[in-house]
Amino acid sequence: MFGGLVAACSGNYPPLEVVDKVDIEKYLGRWYEIARLPNSFEEGCFCVTAEYSVIDSTTIRVTNSCKEDSTLGELNQANGKAFVVEGSNNAKLRVQFFWPFRGDYWIIELDKENYLYALVGSPSREYLWILCRTSKMDQSIYNMLVEKAKAKGFDVSKLHLTNQECEE
Repeated sequence: MFGGLVAACSGNYPPLEVVDKVDIEKYLGRWYEIARLPNSFEEGCFCVTAEYSVIDSTTIRVTNSCKEDSTLGELNQANGKAFVVEGSNNAKLRVQFFWPFRGDYWIIELDKENYLYALVGSPSREYLWILCRTSKMDQSIYNMLVEKAKAKGFDVSKLHLTNQECEE
């Protein structure tokens, strides 16, 4: 979710399928990170959230936050932009936290009715996030998303559960 997205590179995987379409207006707002594949830009992060708001019809403001080193740690924020990939029905975004680098943010599973959970990854399978509208996710939904990620070629054995036992 932070700047390290730009380091993704293609592997020998079949094309990563994304959801049919995303209603950006419904996707906006706060998401809590439930789990992630380890990455250098979130090392030592607790209480991770992402906040999305509209800039214009093809650009979204991204504010990622985490507490460093503990649930009581200092709040760290990264601000960036996400650009809708043309022809993707809003399911593929390119996220930029510093110019000129952009990384893939592909929505590969989504609660299509209420937008309560999302599975987001990169086509390289290097990055993966399980997101929820609340800081806790029902275990059956989590298990379903892990299975979907595994079926799409992600190494779910490396998933890191995010500590969300945080004070607002």
